[in-house]
Amino acid sequence: MTRFLVLGLAIWLSFAGFSRAQKPPLLPEKDVTALANELSGETAKRNLESIARFHRQRGSKGFHEAAELVAERLRAYGLGEVAILQFPADGKIFYGTQRSRPAWDLEFAALWESSRSAQIKLASYEAEPIVLAEDSESADVTSELVDVGAGANESDYIGKDVKGKLVLVSAQPGSVQDLAVGKFGAAGIISYAQNQPTAWSRENQDAIRWGHLETFSPNKTFAFMVSPKMAHGFQQRFANGEKIVLHAVVKAGQHPGHYEIVTATIPGSDSKLKNDEIAFSCHLDHQRPGANDNASGCSAILEVARILQKLINESQLAPPARTIRFVFPPEIEGTMALLNGKPEFARRIKAVIHMDMVGGGPESKAVFHVTRGPMSLPSFVHDVAWAFADWLNDQSYQLAATGNAAYPMVAPEGGKEPLRAEYSAYTMGSDHDVYQDSSFGIPAIYMNDWPDRFIHTNFDSAAKIDPTKLKRAAFVGAASGYFLAKMTGADYGALLDAIKANQYERTARALRKAAQLPGDENKRLLGEFVRSEQRLAMSIDSIVPVSIRGDETRPPLPKDGDRLEQLSRQPARGTLQPIWKRKYIPKGPLTVFGYDYFADHAKSAGIPMPKLLDYQGLWGSGEEYAYEVLNFADGNRNAQQIRDAVSAAYGPIPPELVVEYLQALEKIGLVEKVPEQRAK
Repeated sequence: MTRFLVLGLAIWLSFAGFSRAQKPPLLPEKDVTALANELSGETAKRNLESIARFHRQRGSKGFHEAAELVAERLRAYGLGEVAILQFPADGKIFYGTQRSRPAWDLEFAALWESSRSAQIKLASYEAEPIVLAEDSESADVTSELVDVGAGANESDYIGKDVKGKLVLVSAQPGSVQDLAVGKFGAAGIISYAQNQPTAWSRENQDAIRWGHLETFSPNKTFAFMVSPKMAHGFQQRFANGEKIVLHAVVKAGQHPGHYEIVTATIPGSDSKLKNDEIAFSCHLDHQRPGANDNASGCSAILEVARILQKLINESQLAPPARTIRFVFPPEIEGTMALLNGKPEFARRIKAVIHMDMVGGGPESKAVFHVTRGPMSLPSFVHDVAWAFADWLNDQSYQLAATGNAAYPMVAPEGGKEPLRAEYSAYTMGSDHDVYQDSSFGIPAIYMNDWPDRFIHTNFDSAAKIDPTKLKRAAFVGAASGYFLAKMTGADYGALLDAIKANQYERTARALRKAAQLPGDENKRLLGEFVRSEQRLAMSIDSIVPVSIRGDETRPPLPKDGDRLEQLSRQPARGTLQPIWKRKYIPKGPLTVFGYDYFADHAKSAGIPMPKLLDYQGLWGSGEEYAYEVLNFADGNRNAQQIRDAVSAAYGPIPPELVVEYLQALEKIGLVEKVPEQRAK
């Protein structure tokens, strides 16, 4: 195996020149020059500053105002078919696996301390909307504050009388409300929950985290979010024997409303291809300011829309063969409403460029990722995006290191640091999960920052956004989307070069992963890798079929001699076991936004939660395994083959955990067995 690994790495290094060439990839240099010259990080940031003024919760007045602003910009830029689509959201309607969440609005929220001679205002929605947790309900409460630690377990309440009182908790309000309010009778929640752990966690004690209550909990309540500094001050006073009384006033609540989705197009010019679409996606919703998450993605694709339409109008770029669509929905639930509520969109869209957090400057500590798709949906479109990102990595590094680069892509008001984009394995957490779910099967290029030390807090402000980063992210997106929209047989040779360059890099990654595994698992991983590469090569047909490109040639498979090819021909184990197939409906992933389809239906059916959901593999967690198990239930694989596929992606998992999960999916009506049929 060591010799195999060394040879594979040598092959990869010998082809590194593909991605290190100075000449721009895929597009003619005149097109790249036009894009680079016209893109403006400053214009993108001005739009970002405008969007970040609104408190953009789903179905709210603030979201509608932000949507109107985006639509106005698109009209001003000359795009066609500008519209704000509406989809009813009342808590009862389902869009595939997404239970629609009612709209939520708030008019007023403030928190005072009343235990002193004069009231002192501690938190105000008017000043910082983030202080009120989403889905809070109206209330006017004056009561004592009681510290219950995390507040998410019954043991946290032992010996504490919280009935009619406010509870101070370190957990998210949604994980507390059914216990604190529903079981123990608390009047409301004060939370100082903080972000996902990073190297910078707990450094800023003034950070206020965006809070969420459970949309569908029967225990309606309110929750204020405070900083750790304020919470620790309360706790010190408790230790000194003080009694703290707070006065909370909230005017807010859920109501029937709509998901609103802004959309616009640049029409395709080819009579045979114009009904195919390449989509740019972001998510417009978030708390104020929500600058990087995700005003940055929205402003970046607005800038892509502006410059593509302008350059096409001025004949600096040829009109695209396929239609280019821009979509600005609420995160995940809006995309679910769009693809399920208007299935013609799902049929037309052939690939997506999704931007979620793409503007974090140096202070945010952000790393910029161009993320590959899941192993269940290998696609060449990720190679297209990485070709441009890797080339821009070189250009931006040359500038930083030498002061000179042919394409520096620097905004006058931005930084000059190198981009250092990462070509990353699939990670979940945004709308790309919906598009790439097997029920839709639309490959999505996911561009995102992670980590970001300010995410989901009051410090995610426009001041932390770098115009240069916005310009560079917009370039990778614009170049990728335009290439895919114009791509015909004439572009095929350049595409093969980009795929081959990335293929050798993927081979090296697969070999490194395989080296961590024992013999049988090692072979299975490499066999699944080869099958994935075969499917990736065939994915070109989904956008540019042979009838258009006029060439049967596909990228060669990566090999060490014939060993990888031989592995791909190994017979599957247990081929007489039942084959599993996902049912046609409902469409969408099972964990969506504010609602868990599997957990809800499993509870109704009396099914215990499968062990797979808590499993931790070498390279992935239970949520990722579950997502891919359902995706791989394609009517061609049995449980063993599904197990081997998810193990190749995320690390070995006991087969019985996969079988248990598939059986649970069958009981709630999502998959079915295809009996007495051999695997293909």
